Amino acid sequence: MIFRSSRTLAGLTLAATLFAGTAHAQTATEVPRLVTRDGHHALMVDGAPWLMLGAQVNNSSNYTAMLPKVWPTIHAMHANTVEVPIAWEQIERTEGQFDFSFLDQLLAEARQNKVRLVLLWFATWKNTSPNYAPAWVKLDNARFPRMTNAKGETHYALSPLHRSTLEADKRAFVKLMQHLKAADPQNTVIMVQPENEAGTYGSVRDFSPVAQKLFDGPVPAALLKKFRKPAGSWKQVFGADADEYFHAWSIARYIEEIAAAGKAVKPVPMYVNAALASAFGRQAATTYSSGGPIHHVIDVYKAAAPSLDLVAPDIYARDHAAFLEYLKLYGRADNALLIPETGNAPEFARYFYPVVGKGGLGFAPFGMDDSGYYNFPLGAKTLDAPTMELFARNYRVFAPMMREWAKLAFAGKTWGVAEPTDPKAEHKQIMDLGKYRATATFGQYQFGTDKPTGNPQPTGGLAVAEIGPDEYLVTGFDTRVSFALADANSGRSMLYDRVEEGHYDAQGHWVFDRVLNGDQTDYGINFTDRAQVLHVKLGSYKGNPVIPVGNPN
Repeated sequence: MIFRSSRTLAGLTLAATLFAGTAHAQTATEVPRLVTRDGHHALMVDGAPWLMLGAQVNNSSNYTAMLPKVWPTIHAMHANTVEVPIAWEQIERTEGQFDFSFLDQLLAEARQNKVRLVLLWFATWKNTSPNYAPAWVKLDNARFPRMTNAKGETHYALSPLHRSTLEADKRAFVKLMQHLKAADPQNTVIMVQPENEAGTYGSVRDFSPVAQKLFDGPVPAALLKKFRKPAGSWKQVFGADADEYFHAWSIARYIEEIAAAGKAVKPVPMYVNAALASAFGRQAATTYSSGGPIHHVIDVYKAAAPSLDLVAPDIYARDHAAFLEYLKLYGRADNALLIPETGNAPEFARYFYPVVGKGGLGFAPFGMDDSGYYNFPLGAKTLDAPTMELFARNYRVFAPMMREWAKLAFAGKTWGVAEPTDPKAEHKQIMDLGKYRATATFGQYQFGTDKPTGNPQPTGGLAVAEIGPDEYLVTGFDTRVSFALADANSGRSMLYDRVEEGHYDAQGHWVFDRVLNGDQTDYGINFTDRAQVLHVKLGSYKGNPVIPVGNPN
């Protein structure tokens, strides 16, 4: 008999509950959308939740001649979504003359390679600079003014306060969306990012006469309402934060106009990404991308840019505590968690697990192609086979079950951990599952009687999803996990009712392989460097636990 327990019924009930009332409107060509329910989020693609197993190509891989260097890496990763730039200078080199030949080729090759796309609009801002704007924009500062810093000097970034720049950018973006609507009825493109890492380094805001007049004026009503503040000037309302909040509002309103105009053509989900400030404490605003969607101005963006579906962090922090803090700061009831850009060095691969465990829409390491560019020290020194495998093994496991996982995440039934590097963490992570507690440890022998010392490199990660009463889907690499009743004083002892190893087929159906018992479960469950997916059914009985023979614990 194949062990199914409540898995099939739970899946059917979950799907019926989550999507009742909308199924009749869903077709294979439905425009993707972001859905939020009870503080949880789902990216709906072809009418069902989608987990973005992503990869972002290098900045200059957005030309037809480079695509042959992209697809082999994407296939090796088992990615299902590829993030590719579309540059303003690329489509409108001469003002008013548009060329979408690369987009057409990209769409065709993405379909041939059976992946979805996220388009990254590099325009007024790309890593805060206007370098991807056409020459007729970035070289004409009379028509398209740059910012002025506090010393009265011309700053490198274009000012967000001039209609001439906004209207030119918006016109090009609308043309892009019009072409996309006509060329992509299949909805190969599932998200669009208008602008890239907006903000400015070295100046907290624009200090030009135009900017100063607005700064000395009243704070907009929408922002006052969001922060529940009385009316006044920026300085009166926000004090020491006034300069940065003013700049964030100015940039967010600029992007809002662009996003709203694009969505009026084709309403695909849109987001902006952040070049981050420190996860802990506050830096001087001149030392990070002031005005961008930094975590402490997310509420400014929510008030200023309602057409944006979410704001997302580009995380290059290798530190475990910092990475997890960014997930906490950006994963909110009113903001879906998405990691559209992260490092491609080996230690970043394990962070896939807390991202999907926290209900993230997707995860995408940067620089995933064979163009020969590596952004070390942010990412890997080289994208060699062992490094690639650490990312690929995660995607190989999740690819067949990505829709199942996304449904469970939308229901708030997922958890995930990555191997910590802080010695105070004692090489373990604990997940509170409600009735149960799961403890993941790193760097133990499979018998499990030794203390965890950490893997030789931090590669461990584990994800857990509740698929029915007392039943969990568990997968990961280089990790041991043990379950226990959360209430240690209940007078009951937990047992593994059944631990079934299997896999998901191409249709997302569970396929039984074998039952684990004895040495494979008596001392905890081991995930090694081999792909393994388990259905773990837990139970309990009144009394003391049985200590297996040979286990000194």
